[in-house]
This record gives sequence, structure tokens and C-alpha cells, in this order.
Amino acid sequence: MNKISKKKMILAVVAGVTVLAAAYMGMACFFQSHFCLGTVVDGIRVGGCSAAKVEKLITEQINRYSLTLLEREGLSENVAGESIGLAPVFEGEVEALLKEQNGFAWIAVLFGGADLTLSNAITYDEDALENVLDSLSCLEEGNQRKPVNAECSEYSKDTGYSLVPADYGTTVNRKALKKAIEDAVFVLQEELDLDESGCYEDPEVGDDHAGLLGLIDSLNTYAGMTITYEFGDETEVLDGEIISTWLSQDKWKPVIDEEAVLDYVKSLGKKYNTAYQPKTFDTSYGQTVTISNGFYGWRIDNGGERDQILADLKEGESVTREPVYLQTANSHGETDYGDSYVEINLTAQHLFVYENGKLVVESDFVSGCVAKGHSTPTGAFGLTYKTTNAILRGPDYETPVNYWMPFNGDVGMHDATWRKSFGGNIYKTNGSHGCINLPLSVAKTIYETVNKGYAVLVYTLPGTESKSTQKNDAATVVNMIDGIGIVTLESETAIVNARNLYNALPDTAKQYVTNYDVLVAAESALEQLKNGQPAEQQPQEPVEQQPQEPAEQQPQEPVEQQPQEPAEQQPQEP
Repeated sequence: MNKISKKKMILAVVAGVTVLAAAYMGMACFFQSHFCLGTVVDGIRVGGCSAAKVEKLITEQINRYSLTLLEREGLSENVAGESIGLAPVFEGEVEALLKEQNGFAWIAVLFGGADLTLSNAITYDEDALENVLDSLSCLEEGNQRKPVNAECSEYSKDTGYSLVPADYGTTVNRKALKKAIEDAVFVLQEELDLDESGCYEDPEVGDDHAGLLGLIDSLNTYAGMTITYEFGDETEVLDGEIISTWLSQDKWKPVIDEEAVLDYVKSLGKKYNTAYQPKTFDTSYGQTVTISNGFYGWRIDNGGERDQILADLKEGESVTREPVYLQTANSHGETDYGDSYVEINLTAQHLFVYENGKLVVESDFVSGCVAKGHSTPTGAFGLTYKTTNAILRGPDYETPVNYWMPFNGDVGMHDATWRKSFGGNIYKTNGSHGCINLPLSVAKTIYETVNKGYAVLVYTLPGTESKSTQKNDAATVVNMIDGIGIVTLESETAIVNARNLYNALPDTAKQYVTNYDVLVAAESALEQLKNGQPAEQQPQEPVEQQPQEPAEQQPQEPVEQQPQEPAEQQPQEP
């Protein structure tokens, strides 16, 4: 390039720069009295407008302004600007905004924009606004439905507990609505959503209330778990349908009715407890008896099981288990004593000990003295405990026994080394105070077999005594009746003893008591004497005595007492 060309290029660049500078300066001068391009005032594009032009644009927008109220349930209403006396207020604010504008920065505004706001450009008539509020449909009393709190539903087997949504209603807060309208018209806002603007009176408990949602979760945790009880082959399921009836709430916290839980536990007991219930028992004699007395059997611990249920609910995990028992038995079902038990036949004065269905030992014994009113009680019991080298104490003696096995309070099994023989009818007149007297070797075997809770089944079974025993027993009664003699008030003991022995006889043996009428007459005479009347004595007729075999004399047994160590108490029947 030659020198002339370079000079021309330089001149052209200088000329271009000069033009651009002139144009920039010209625009800068223009924007000293006009708003820069890209400027917005109260939502109106005012780029290139003078202050007067801006005031005109604002006035035109105010004159055609209308505010749409967006209400709940799809409703809407309009508030026209003219209905509230909406008018512009120009007190030099537009000129002030223009003066604050830097005209030389018009290029930056062109690309970056400028959003300006007039603080006092609009006014309205407050009385007119109050009249408009009075006319709004959303504020009419008949159109306002009060809000209703959200709540927890009743329990449903399918869905448990769930949220019952709040009814947010349509009650508008007039004060809040007025303030929202004022704020909207000042910026010429075209729509006002009453919900978003907080114009409604909402319920105290909404659908998102943390306390309510937490309560529902807690209730569902309780009602959603199960406790499966095992009763042998049977099961019982505790689930939400029952648990839900125990639940209520207090300040967003679930409350469990512990008394209702206890009632449920008691209902389980009524269904599954076997303690104190009659038991059908197939004896070793091939006959079946019903044992009505005694505490043996399953017995749920009401308080313990209630506490365990409460603990399970707190954990919130489903479980399968047995109930908490106060007392257990060998097996579930009708024969809760299972196949391990001591069978005591008071009639035959004979017992059997079974373990796992196998006979361990059988033996004659001597039970409570009938004549003295100490008959051994029948019933189904559990061994209270066992101990060796116990001492049976009375007022004036101490008698040691090697094996002591109580099963019904003071009544138990033990060895009786002072006796020469066992079985037969010894117990009628020379029996114990209620205990089961055993040969030493038998007591030892039983002691080594049984443990605490072992079933002890005591019963009577008429007809299992021998005929010779029946005749001997009848002869004893005959002799006791003959020994009454002339009745006086002092005869009462002899009469009562004779009656006890007679009543204890099986029906097959009573036929051998040939002087029963003498006993009846003696009882009648005693009653007359006790009433202060002279007794009509029955003549004593000679009674043909039944032949008797010489009976072996039994030594007198010391009265059984509890050993020194305190006996474990039997559970009381509910």
C-alpha cells in the first residue's frame, strides 16, 4: 500500500469515529430529557418518552384499569379503577426519575434495561373502596362457608387411619382483602389471587399440620402391628380391629386405654385358661372321672400380659409368642395335664406315677382320716415344691420325714416310716391329717420323678375298693353305731363320727350296715336334747355282728405339719 492509500484509510477511520462520537453525544443529549430505551416505569415501557408523555401513558392506563379478583372454587369478580376513584398523582416524581437518569449510560440501559417505580403516582377514594367491598359477592354472608379443621379418620380395616382433609371454606377476611386490593392497584396489578394473598380465614388445622400427620403415623404404627398368640396348635391374632378400639388422642399424641387392654387380656383368660376348670380324666382303672376342684392348669398373668402388650405396641413390630403366664400346665387342650402326672385314687388308696406316658411307680398309701374329718381333698393340683429332710411339727412333737412334696397347701406326699402297712381301709379310722403317707422307697422314687408344677390328680372312684374292704368298712360303722349307747349331749362326737364313716361308704357297702336305723334314731334324739326336749330313746335291739377278720393295729400317725421352711403359696382363683 502506498502512502496516499494509507492516508485515505486513516482519514476514513477518523471520520467514522467522529460520526459515531457525534451520534453517541447526540443520543446522550436526547436522553437528558427523555427516558432511555429499555426503561419501564410501573410496568409501562417508556423508552424515548418525555416526562409529559410518561404521565400521559400512566393516566391512560389508570383510566382503563380493572382488577380481577381470583376467588376459591373457580369464582372471580372485577374491581374497576373508576369504581374506587382511581386517579394519577404527579407531583414531579416522573421528572425526578428522569433527572436521576444518566443519559450518557443510554447504551447500558438499552441492553440491560431499567425498571423504575413511582411511589405516589396513584390515589383512590377510600369511601368508594368500602362501597365496592360491600358489593362484592365473596363478602356476602350467605356465600361464606366457615373453614373446618383437618382431622384423623376413624380406623378402617383396609386403610387404617387416614387424613380427613380440611374444608378451607370461603370465608374472606375483609381487612386482608382491602389491604391486598390497595397493594394491587398501586402497581396497577391486573389479577389478585385471594388464596395466594392470604385473604381467606383458614382452618386452625390444615392438611399439612405436623401434629396431625404425626398422630396419624403413630396410630397406624399401633394399629398396623399384630400379636399372634400361640396356644398349642391354636392361635389367636390381636390386630388393628381390636387395637384401634383402645386408641384415642391427647394434643396430637396417641393414648392407649390400659383398662381396655386389661379387659382384652381377661377375655383371653376366659377362653384359654384351664386352671380351676373341671377336668375329664381317664383313670388307670379304665373308667373316666370328672375332677371338679383344684387349681392345676394354664392361667394367664393379667397384669403381666397387659404390660407386655403395651411394650409390644411401643416397639411397633408384629410378634408371635405365648401370653405371659402366671401358671403353666403340661399341654394345651382338654387334657392340660398331658401324660406326666401323679394319679391318686382315694377310694382304692392306690396311686400311679406316670412320666411321658410311662408308668414309673404305683403303690398303696394312707390318706386323711375320715372318722376325724380330715379326708384328703380331691382335685387337680400342681406340685408346689419338693424338699428333703423336712420336719413335721406339732404342739408337742417333731417328726422328721425324708421326702416332702406338698401339692395343696399343707397337703402333700411324704414317706411314713412309722407305718407297718398301707392301703385298704386304714385311712377310715387311722388316717393322716390329709397328707398321702407312702412307703419310703415309693416316696423316694416319686421325689426323683416329679418337679415343681407336676400334675397331681386326686379323685374318688366308688367300686374300686375290694368287697372284703367294703364289708370290713361296714362292720366298722356297725360297731361305731353300737357304741353310741344311750344318747346324751356327750354322744355328739360318736354320732358325728359314725355318720361320717357311713357317708364315706360306697353304696355297695352301705347295704352291710344293718343298724343304720339306730344311727338315724340317735341323731334324732340328739337333736331333741339340743333343743331342750326329752329324747325319745330307741330300744337297742341285738344286732347280728358281721364276721370280721382280725385287723392289724396301725400305729397312730403324728399330725402332719408344714416343715420349718415357709411353703410356697398356691395361686388364688379369680
